[in-house]
Amino acid sequence: MSAIRLLKTFRVRLLAVLALLLIATLFVQFYLNRRESQRVAATIAKQEQALAAAVALALESITTANKYLTDLDREHKIPLRQEHPSVMNVLVVNEDGRVDDSLDTTYKPQRVDGSDVYYNISDVPLPPRLVDVGHDMDEVRRLIPTPQPNRPPVPGERRAVPIRVKTVDNAGNASINYIIVVLGSQPGAPGSGSRSRIISQLLPTLAVILLAIIATTILVWRFTLPIQELSRAARRVAAGDFSQPVHSAARGDEMGEFSRVFNEMLAGLGRLREVESRLHQAERSAVVGRLASAIAHEIRNPLNYINLSLDHLRTSLAPSDPQKRAIVERLTDQLKTEVQRINARITEFLSYSRPAELQMTRVDLRETVEDALRIVEGEALERGIATGVEQEGDIPRVVGDAESLRSLFTNLIINGVQAIEGRGDDNGAGGRLIIRLSAEDSRRVRADVSDTGVGIPPENILQVFEPYFSTKETGTGLGLAIVKKAVDDHHGTVTVTSKPGEGTTFTVTLPVTNDER
Repeated sequence: MSAIRLLKTFRVRLLAVLALLLIATLFVQFYLNRRESQRVAATIAKQEQALAAAVALALESITTANKYLTDLDREHKIPLRQEHPSVMNVLVVNEDGRVDDSLDTTYKPQRVDGSDVYYNISDVPLPPRLVDVGHDMDEVRRLIPTPQPNRPPVPGERRAVPIRVKTVDNAGNASINYIIVVLGSQPGAPGSGSRSRIISQLLPTLAVILLAIIATTILVWRFTLPIQELSRAARRVAAGDFSQPVHSAARGDEMGEFSRVFNEMLAGLGRLREVESRLHQAERSAVVGRLASAIAHEIRNPLNYINLSLDHLRTSLAPSDPQKRAIVERLTDQLKTEVQRINARITEFLSYSRPAELQMTRVDLRETVEDALRIVEGEALERGIATGVEQEGDIPRVVGDAESLRSLFTNLIINGVQAIEGRGDDNGAGGRLIIRLSAEDSRRVRADVSDTGVGIPPENILQVFEPYFSTKETGTGLGLAIVKKAVDDHHGTVTVTSKPGEGTTFTVTLPVTNDER
């Protein structure tokens, strides 16, 4: 299988769709993860910046006399809580737990009656979790008795960062202070996304999967669409109709190959049916041939004896009385006519059933037609039927057997005269029977035998050439069958067109000789 045909197969296309789905999903996930990483890095950078600013502000408050955090915040114009809302408060606590300074003015030392009133760290609500920054946390927890929950930290939750600071004054006295930075909750922190953020992150992946599903659905639908056509075609085949192939054979995938094989099967079945029909026809012809031979053998001998006996009665045993002699002669003539009629029917059986033994020569078709027309000229003249042969241009000779062609046109002419007589107008009087000869092309000669008879009903037009089919009460149904057989033996064609009540035209085409082609 070539690479191009392989690319057109359903399996490769499906694998391609799945591969594209995987690549698109990985690309989208990579893009979203990178974007999320950049966002998290920006959030962490803001938290670090806020934490560093808060520690720096608290250290300046510790080392600066008589200046609180709020004063320094306004003096340096650092809108800490507004620009970095993650920092909720900054506390400066001494080693005894006293709050010496607070960014939140609520817990800032208050001046009451000329003296300073301080809050204790235990009075300040702090987050339930302290961040371990590396130094001894026991001292801090001693100052902050709030119990810490025993659970893993949750990203983005509120927490407090205690920083131990040791300071020495000018007199060399050392003191311990704690800077406690209170961090607020971070809705943008990793792992703390809201439902809308999670959905927004999943939407691109869902869109890729949806597009892949749509593409796969279209691919599968196009692949399975010919199955319905094949199903209908299989039902037609089961009903015996082999004439309609499926139209999906032009596809390049497996269904196209299946359709082509199905069409080849239809063609094979059609040829098989044609062979069976020919075999059946041959068997029927063989039966008819044996029947005709038996009839000829069993009937013609008695007919010959009857015919001879009638001649003997008319010549040797005729009465001397002239009146009785006339009656005997009339009766014997009628009997001989009936014997001839029976003999003619036997000849028709033999002509149809026996294999053709043709003497192929160059035949003048007009001469053959005129010879056949002479058989009915007397009867036609008696009944007022106009007959004639018309020719258009030069007619080349045809390849054929003169006697077989004469029999062919004789049957057509007799059939036309009988059709005119069947009209019933003044006992069949009147009418016209014309044979027109013309060169259809450089390879064939055409003969149209037209009559103005009763015509053929539409329901019978397809059966006129079948053996033993006849609409006449006295017909055998072999006349037109003999015509069809003779035309086939000469590799010609015969067709019929008819209008009931107006007439019928039989069109015969015959090949011309090689010399005059």
